[in-house]
Amino acid sequence: MKLLSLFAFAAFALDQLSKFLVIHVMGVSQFNPVDVWPPLLRLRYGENRGINFGLFGDGVSVWVLIGIALAICVGVLVWLWRHPQPPLATASAGLLIGGALANVLDRLLYGFVLDFLNMSCCGIDNPFVFNVADIFIFAGALGLVFFGHDPKPSKKGA
Repeated sequence: MKLLSLFAFAAFALDQLSKFLVIHVMGVSQFNPVDVWPPLLRLRYGENRGINFGLFGDGVSVWVLIGIALAICVGVLVWLWRHPQPPLATASAGLLIGGALANVLDRLLYGFVLDFLNMSCCGIDNPFVFNVADIFIFAGALGLVFFGHDPKPSKKGA
């Protein structure tokens, strides 16, 4: 569990540090976006009150979203405890949990998840913003799919 804790802490800390730097040091706000490498990378202030891309932002309580995120974290921890995984899957679980907990902290502090990354390319203007925790959650979930193993024995010849 040391590996999981290390990756969870790193994901959590990097997300919170990036938000602090972008909002409080660089001064990104609704009225002050920053073009880093347009159109590929722009910093745009966003308040995500829902799930991915703001879905269900108007109809779901912040406490429901916090509860779902915490339930997923506990579910992943229980699964890992019952079915030990290879190091890459364990690290991936840490990224997922750390990113989810960073977004939970945002919801507790602000009532929404603070987003600031906007990426567009090839003539497509992407209106959505996301944050570093979202990257870790996605990478962690993908890592669990590719590096995790199924604890159930396979049925050959079925």
